[in-house]
Amino acid sequence: MLTTPQMIATIFVASLFTFITRLIPFAVFSKREVPKVVKYLGDILPPAIIGILIIYCIKSCYSLEVNTFVPQILGVAITAAVHLWKKNTLLSISAGTISYMLLIHFVFV
Repeated sequence: MLTTPQMIATIFVASLFTFITRLIPFAVFSKREVPKVVKYLGDILPPAIIGILIIYCIKSCYSLEVNTFVPQILGVAITAAVHLWKKNTLLSISAGTISYMLLIHFVFV
């Protein structure tokens, strides 16, 4: 078990390295143009990560049991519909998560 000073030091070091890794791109690309590869990755990775998250979230659905399968599919469908409608990632994920939680707690009990 870590002592209190060790915990504080650990949090400080982790925070420092997180800040540094967030600062590096601004320091490296502040005076020159961002390479095309970095721009490409910035465009392609967000949808790819969302796709991976969707697959990860529904991977545990081994059977077509109504109590598990339907809420997951409806949550994904609501997320996609809200995103196509509003083009707001935070709103889309929030709507899908809230609808899924409401479905599993109140509808498919």
